[in-house]
Parts: sequence; C-alpha cells; structure tokens
Amino acid sequence: MYLNTVHLIGFVGKDPERRQRHNSQDGKEAAYVVFSVATQQSWKDATGAWQKRTQWHRVTAWNATGESAAERLRSGDHVHIQGRMVSATYDKNYGDDENPVIVNQTFWQVRADSIHKLARAASQAALVPGAASAPARADDTVPF
Repeated sequence: MYLNTVHLIGFVGKDPERRQRHNSQDGKEAAYVVFSVATQQSWKDATGAWQKRTQWHRVTAWNATGESAAERLRSGDHVHIQGRMVSATYDKNYGDDENPVIVNQTFWQVRADSIHKLARAASQAALVPGAASAPARADDTVPF
C-alpha cells in the first residue's frame, strides 16, 4: 500500500501567480498557478515558554483548480489545501560561458487537488472565548 496525501491549513503568502507550461506530449500549453502557504507550529520548550515556528509551503494547482485559486485567493486568505507532495528537479547555471557552474536542484511542493477558502482565523477566535490567548498544546491531535 502507498499513500501520498497532504492537508495544509494556513494562510496564503502572496496572490497566486498564473503560469504556462508547454506540454511536450501534445504540444499544448497547460495553465497552472503557484503560491505559498504558511503554517505554524506551537509548542512549549523545556522552560515552559511557548515557541512558534512558521513553515512555508510552495503550492501548485493545475487546470480548473488553479483557475479557481487565481480568481478567488488573495494574500492573507485562510485556506485548507488537500493534495500530494511532488518533487521537481532542474539544472541551474550559475556560471558564465568560460566557467559554467551547473547545479542540479530538487525542490518539493504540494500539488493541490482541492482548495477551500476558510473563514478568517481572527473571526473564528472571537467566537471561542479564550481561543486567541491559549495556544494549541503540542500533544493535541489533528483529526486527519
């Protein structure tokens, strides 16, 4: 059995950027969007002080999902992304013609299968007394 599923709940870092890619198989252009999503982890350190770490995720969305994201999402939107991890490798030339330095780079990204815009976190915190002042405990489990 194999499983490659990602769920991210976080905030869009900047407006989705529309891009085109030439498909070598059928010769057509394929449209997609790229954007970043920030997630945050909170925990208590050895001294009992709360610590936070922000993690940035590169997200790509293709076809109808990408078009919808480009039209509806803006920087700061609270989103739930469901998709899978994919890697991409490319060669980057850092040198000149006489001294070429070609570096093979691999990066990971989330390929979104579905994107749901959520209500703002600040609005949700206002509905739950004490939610804004009490960070989530590190031992809390997420139901998915």
